[in-house]
Amino acid sequence: MFVQFIPIIYLRSVLALNSSFGGTFQPINFSTYQPINLSTYQPINLSTYQPIILSSYHPIILSSYQLFTKKPISMLVKTFGSAVYGVSATTITIEVNVAPGVNFILVGLPDNAVKESHKRIVAALRNSGFKNPGKEVVINMAPADIRKEGSAYDLPIAIGILAGSEQVNPATLDQFILMGELSLDGSLQPIRGVLPIAIQARREGFKGLILPADNAKEAAIVDGLEVYGAKNISEVVDFFQTGKGMERVIVDIRQELQKSQHNMEFDFSDVKGAENIKRALEIAAAGGHNVILIGPPGAGKTMLAKRLPGILPPLSIDEALETTKIHSVAGKIRKETSLICARPFRSPHHTISDVALVGGGGIPQPGEISLAHNGVLFLDELPEFKRTVLEVMRQPLEERKVTISRARLTVEYPASFMLIASMNP
Repeated sequence: MFVQFIPIIYLRSVLALNSSFGGTFQPINFSTYQPINLSTYQPINLSTYQPIILSSYHPIILSSYQLFTKKPISMLVKTFGSAVYGVSATTITIEVNVAPGVNFILVGLPDNAVKESHKRIVAALRNSGFKNPGKEVVINMAPADIRKEGSAYDLPIAIGILAGSEQVNPATLDQFILMGELSLDGSLQPIRGVLPIAIQARREGFKGLILPADNAKEAAIVDGLEVYGAKNISEVVDFFQTGKGMERVIVDIRQELQKSQHNMEFDFSDVKGAENIKRALEIAAAGGHNVILIGPPGAGKTMLAKRLPGILPPLSIDEALETTKIHSVAGKIRKETSLICARPFRSPHHTISDVALVGGGGIPQPGEISLAHNGVLFLDELPEFKRTVLEVMRQPLEERKVTISRARLTVEYPASFMLIASMNP
C-alpha cells in the first residue's frame, strides 16, 4: 500500500527500468525513507490540467493516467462525399480518427490525387487560421473496394480532421454531402460530376450539399435538396459552427429551360435559297434520320449542318437533365451555366481516335458520341476518318448507348444522336 503513494514519475525513476522494460529490478530499502505527512498538502484539482501524451510510457503508467483524464484518448468523426462512375454516383463515407501519435494514414483504395491531399489540406488549414492536429490521423474511405479518384475529396477530409480535433461542431455533419478541391490558401476549386452527386444525395435522403461556389448553380437544379456554394473552407466551418456564412442557392429549372432553349448560336433561317437541301434536312430532323451531304468545297455543307439543331424539337426537362449529367461528368459545364437547354452539336476532327469518339480511358470518360446525346454529331470530310473509328460507331448507332468495360468496373453512357456526315464527290 505504501508504493501507491509514490508519484508515478518518481516510481519510474526509482525502479530503474531499462529501455525494453525487460531488465532486472533492484531491491529498494524503504527503511531509509522518512514518512511523509500528507495532511500538510493541499488537494490538487486535476480537472484544470490538460491531457499529456504518454504514448512512450509503459502501459501500466498509461492506464494509471487514464483514470484521471476526462477527455477521450481518440475521437472518431464521419463525413460524407461521393464518387462518380459513368453518369451515376455512389456515396462515400469518410471516417476520420484522431488519436495520440504523429502519423497520417489514408486507406480505402485512394489514387495518387487523393493521397496528395494531405499536403494540400495541411497548407490550407494553416493558411486559413486553423490548427493542424499534431496527432495520428487515420482516414478510411468506405466502401474500401471502390477506387477513389480525383482531388474532390479534399473538403470532406479537411472538415473531418477539424471535427476530430474539436475545431468544428460535428452535430450536423451526417446531414450533408461535402465535395471540393482545396487550394493552398483555403479557397475551393470547381469539380466535375456535380449533377449526378446531387441526384444521388437527394435519393439517399441527405438534407443538403456543400460545394465550391462555381458548381452551386449546377447542383441547385435538383429539387428537394439544399445546395450551398462556398468560396473557401472558412465559410464551411462557420456554417457548421453557427449555421450562417453561406446562402442557399435556388434555381427554377423550368424558368431556366424556357429562358435559354431558344438561344441558338446558329439559326436555320440564315440559309437563303437551297430549297431542296433545306427540305431534305427538315424531313430528316422530323424523323431523326441520319444524313450524308455530298458536294464540292464551299457548297455550304458545314453551314447547313451547324444550323440543323435549330430546327430540332426543344429539349424536355428529362432530356436536359440527362444531357447536363453527361457534360458535367466530362467537365464541360461553364461556370455561369446550370442546365444545358439547347441540343448539343459536336464536330470532332478527322484525326480523332477510337477511344476519344466512343469514350473510355483508364478512368472511363464519355466520348464525342455521348457528348452529342440528344443532339447532332457532325463528321466533316467523312472519308478522312480512320476505318476503325467508323467501325466502332456501328453498335452505338443501333443501340443508342455505349458500354465501356474495364477490369475493375463497367460503365454505360447514353449515345442517342443524329449523325450528319459530309464529303466531296
